Amino acid sequence: MKHNYFTLTIPALKENVGLVRVLVASFAAQKDLTLPELDDIKVAVSEAVTNSIIHGYGNNPGEIIIKGYFADEGLYIEVIDFGKGIDREKIREKAVLDPEEEHPGLGFIFMQSLMDRVEIIPGERGTKVILFKRILADRTA
Repeated sequence: MKHNYFTLTIPALKENVGLVRVLVASFAAQKDLTLPELDDIKVAVSEAVTNSIIHGYGNNPGEIIIKGYFADEGLYIEVIDFGKGIDREKIREKAVLDPEEEHPGLGFIFMQSLMDRVEIIPGERGTKVILFKRILADRTA
């Protein structure tokens, strides 16, 4: 069951990463999370949005939709772009990094280490990344 939620549509611009970080942290803070938990969420969301800007759109014009919602089990953040899409095999290959690559793809590794679950859903056009952070039931604001 969904509880509180938000939806934000932004242009795929690097300067909007900070805006999304602040919005998501403010939204997540409703559940009395610790500062390290909030930092983890902010970094994971920043990585997802940055991936959309750089890899999804190649720094070209586009839009990103960010959805956040609380469910009984925790916090979900969705980052959706309509760019060129993603190849799941390339993400797996990023575990063996090429030091010559300008954007080596560490974002998904960071997201997975900071969140309880990360789902990558390629679409016909674009990619949806779902970030999940478990929140104990006794945390209420």
